[in-house]
Amino acid sequence: MTIWQTTALGALAGFTIYLGLPVARLGPRTKTLQNLLNAVAIGVLLFLVWDILSKAQEPINGALKAAMKSGHWGAFALLVLMLVLGLVFGLVGLVTFASVAGRRASPRLPGPYQLTLLVATGLGLHNFSEGLAIGQAASTGAIGFALVLIIGFGLHNVTEGFAVAAPVAAAGEVPSWSFLGAAGLIGGGPTFLGTLIGYRVNSPQAFVLFLALAAGALFYVIGEMYAVGRRFQQPPVAAWGIIMGFLAAYATDLILTIGGA
Repeated sequence: MTIWQTTALGALAGFTIYLGLPVARLGPRTKTLQNLLNAVAIGVLLFLVWDILSKAQEPINGALKAAMKSGHWGAFALLVLMLVLGLVFGLVGLVTFASVAGRRASPRLPGPYQLTLLVATGLGLHNFSEGLAIGQAASTGAIGFALVLIIGFGLHNVTEGFAVAAPVAAAGEVPSWSFLGAAGLIGGGPTFLGTLIGYRVNSPQAFVLFLALAAGALFYVIGEMYAVGRRFQQPPVAAWGIIMGFLAAYATDLILTIGGA
């Protein structure tokens, strides 16, 4: 598979995020439905954090086993450093950015819109690392594995699109198509870039770093969305929504397991 074929398929996997975005255009809805939409998105994001950190741990575990056999700990230490730096900058950096942006925000960009863009940013970091995995698999000749990754990540991104749309949907807002287009580009576009880079460069350090950045960013986003959910004062609805979202994201991940990923 050539670099351009791989990159095109990686872009297709990333831009399936647009399939979940139209949820934000449903229009006015009841308080219960708003709460449910917000909670389902939290469930999706919780699964993604678990999935992200699990994938980041794989190369770290491999480096640890190699270090225990060889006595050389440099590669392991570097991967752990990338994980720590990614988590710190992903969470603390986003909190700082959100704080500054909140003080300077235009009245045209209310809270739900800011949160939507923050969700898209966190998922964009995640999808960049997914693109790296696709590109690296294709470049090493593992075509079947690369195709499984593309299909699995594409399905995942549909649920991610819903998570991006949820903050404005839960607020009862009806965003413009141009805004949703920009949010989808932020969230899905990095898959294309990651595939392009991953085909040429095999870097477990970059893979771990971007996964950790994504996890740190999603920590912040989940906290903000949980605060939104508390205002609805419907804990049972929120609990069911979180479970539904988590299981929906888990179901889309099973195809990766079936394919041996």
